[in-house]
Amino acid sequence: MNAYQAIVDTLPRAPRTWLITGVAGFIGSNLLETLLKLDQRVVGLDNFATGHQRNLDEVKSLVSPQQWSAFNFIQGDIRNLEDCHKACAEVDYVLHQAALGSVPRSINDPITTNSTNIDGFLNMLVAARDAGVKSFTYAASSSTYGDHPGLPKVEDTIGKPLSPYAVTKLVNELYAEVFARTYGFKTIGLRYFNVFGKRQDPNGAYAAVIPKWTAAMINGEEVFINGDGQTSRDFCYIENTVQANLLAATATDDEALDQVYNVAVSGRTDLNQLFSALRQTLNLNGVNYTSDPVYRDFRAGDVRHSQADISKAHRLLGYEPQFDIAAGIAQVMPWYIRFLK
Repeated sequence: MNAYQAIVDTLPRAPRTWLITGVAGFIGSNLLETLLKLDQRVVGLDNFATGHQRNLDEVKSLVSPQQWSAFNFIQGDIRNLEDCHKACAEVDYVLHQAALGSVPRSINDPITTNSTNIDGFLNMLVAARDAGVKSFTYAASSSTYGDHPGLPKVEDTIGKPLSPYAVTKLVNELYAEVFARTYGFKTIGLRYFNVFGKRQDPNGAYAAVIPKWTAAMINGEEVFINGDGQTSRDFCYIENTVQANLLAATATDDEALDQVYNVAVSGRTDLNQLFSALRQTLNLNGVNYTSDPVYRDFRAGDVRHSQADISKAHRLLGYEPQFDIAAGIAQVMPWYIRFLK
């Protein structure tokens, strides 16, 4: 039995209270679904800036009425300290997912990104510390590696940030480290690498590449590739990300605490390969897309290549990703087709 399976087996016998910030978002709603199915009590905080009520409605349809009754939703904003204190009351574990993502968004509006990702993060740290939670697990980002060219990315070697968004996520790590040292507060940061899966919004100017391209293909529209298509990423299916969050939150080994971990599969897929994989999987699911991609300029603030070393997460947390990119795309594609048709 691996570490994650042990948690899945143990949690239903010992229910705890979890706070998920950004609960109506992509990652937050998947965490909510998993925890409710494990018979946990969950408090959710969201202001619907990027999350959606439809995500919560879908989770409700996938769990039992009894499990859904264990969910308490608070509509609030992490930029409001009072909302944070209210959400953290009597909570055991915090999974802090609320943030304004997207490098282009941060370049277009650095002030709002800063206020949400830094001011809001500090509010959550203070509220969680004051509530005496057992642990504080937060969404960090692979953008923290910045301009460092080395591959694969190792947690203790980073470069200079390339966007305001990357700056905010680096500051989060610094604040978490200071709180750990100053207040004896247990924090773990998870540097996400291009997470994808069900309930990831395909719409809007800042949509992630997999849902955006999939939506375009389903609707028979053009797919745009920024650059020459050789830019590569370490795409991580949502189930791997959920696993990492639960392992981090429940970690008790002192060596594992107050750390930052890569969350990925340690793979590299370039955009040309991704385009082909999506088109092929759609064809297998009855959606025939025959057009070629349209290439345009590189996007400001993007790194050229990204790949994670996940050995630290494996060694200290017992993290073992269950889905590579091919398995993840195969798993999520029927959901996208249902959602977008």
